[in-house]
Amino acid sequence: MPNRPAVFFDRDGTLMEEVDYCNDPADVRAIAGAAAGLARLRAAGWMTIIITNQSGLSSGKITQVQYEAVNAELGRQLDGLIDAVYFCPDAPANPTHRRKPGTGMLDEATIDHGIDLARSWMVGDKDIDILCGCKAGCRTILVETGYGKNHLSAGADFIAPDATAAIEIVLGQMTH
Repeated sequence: MPNRPAVFFDRDGTLMEEVDYCNDPADVRAIAGAAAGLARLRAAGWMTIIITNQSGLSSGKITQVQYEAVNAELGRQLDGLIDAVYFCPDAPANPTHRRKPGTGMLDEATIDHGIDLARSWMVGDKDIDILCGCKAGCRTILVETGYGKNHLSAGADFIAPDATAAIEIVLGQMTH
């Protein structure tokens, strides 16, 4: 369906508990209530997409196999309710346009899925997530999980205790 709205989520610290360079599926803990919230978003016509920086890949702290295993476990815990995952392995010192706060991953998702960024949201726990969403023309929500409490001044449209509360904000603000 062309011009669909999406909710873009950061992964670590947003949809799952923060684990520094998570490389073991046994350490994955989805945020409580996130799967039920994602189901409600999908039922309301939203796409759900993960947008994640994964510099551990370029620094050797995570292998591609480990990254994929962690994603698979998170997907299982979220009942398969994520429509797509985009990741960027760039190191912070050598960022491309894809690494948040760059909008490259959102731009790719927009092309791949016919997303209307003006009706979409970016949810994350860091200032770079909020800046990425703002630069892409999305509304933004900073969650207080992960590193969120250190980024309360990031300029988000809303601040929520966690991803479940962020989903409730999106559903309450529906304009599509």
